[in-house]
Amino acid sequence: MRIFNQFVISSTLIVLAGCSPKDKTTGNIPSKSEVTQKKITFADFKKIKGVDNIQDVPFQVFTKMDSVQFFVSPNKNAAHLKIAYNKLDNYYGFEEFDDFYSIHYSINNNISNSIEAFVLKSEFQAAFELTLKGVNLYEIRSSTFKESDDFKNKSFAKFGTIAEVSEQEFKIASKKRIDEVLVKNPHIIVKDNNWVYTGNGKNEFITQYESVSTETGLLANEYIGRSPHLDLEVFKEHSDEVIASYYSFFNIKNAITYDLGTEGYPQIIPSKNWISAVSSNNDVGSNFLISTYIPSTKKQDNLLYVNFTNFKIADDKKAFWTDHDTYYAEVYPLNSESALNKKRKAAYIKIQLKTNLF
Repeated sequence: MRIFNQFVISSTLIVLAGCSPKDKTTGNIPSKSEVTQKKITFADFKKIKGVDNIQDVPFQVFTKMDSVQFFVSPNKNAAHLKIAYNKLDNYYGFEEFDDFYSIHYSINNNISNSIEAFVLKSEFQAAFELTLKGVNLYEIRSSTFKESDDFKNKSFAKFGTIAEVSEQEFKIASKKRIDEVLVKNPHIIVKDNNWVYTGNGKNEFITQYESVSTETGLLANEYIGRSPHLDLEVFKEHSDEVIASYYSFFNIKNAITYDLGTEGYPQIIPSKNWISAVSSNNDVGSNFLISTYIPSTKKQDNLLYVNFTNFKIADDKKAFWTDHDTYYAEVYPLNSESALNKKRKAAYIKIQLKTNLF
């Protein structure tokens, strides 16, 4: 369990005279004669069963404020207290009102001491409402430039620029993409639960199709397509137990061998022999990788790896290059999640590498 700091409670609170704290309806604004002063504590809030499984939470809410207000009902004139925000706090959203979210909150992170409170939408954002507004896109955790690791520099500015762009710019730019389109090889089919190459009158085994037992569950291999430039076949490995996937490249021309791989959907630039990919990091943010494939050694030399911290990759298949320095990707704000009948908001970024960086 995480340990939380002591909360700071304001000494002056406003309560509607004769209004029950349990009333969840929005009433008219009272006259000044109806307002009285009263101190309240967490004991004035409705006690509820604490959240012991995050999967049961409809959505989470987040704030960037130093202090927040907890109301006893979804009414701006209801009794409320002000507490200092602690970045380790969890605010579990359960209902949405016109100006409020209903949350379940464990005092001092004690599940058995949990309350229902109402928080202002002006002070919080639901996970499905998060955007990149105010987010430092340049922040990175680490980088590797060619063979040199760097854990001290925390900004992407060393390599180029990064900015949010509109969906319209993203769509227009996608028409100018220069990375290669992967095409299906008709000689690769599924036979006896295996992917098989059927060229030259032979049936040559490449990899198993599905139901490969691993530590993280059953593994399946999906055929993505062939890179005409690299003359390699690309498969996506994914498990039914984990979100992460992996792309494997097979050489089937002479002997079926595994040549290289990427964590995200590969963007291949023939003019540079580059293979790039973006993927969500299992720990923090997202990975951005550019490597060079060397056919003679069947190896890839990494040119640049960056671990961005403040966004996740939405759809790695939609990332693309418009020239050798300009890269676009669809992303999600950190902590962004969908909810019942609510889709999380996608955003779009443009990475501009420094000219002649490599």
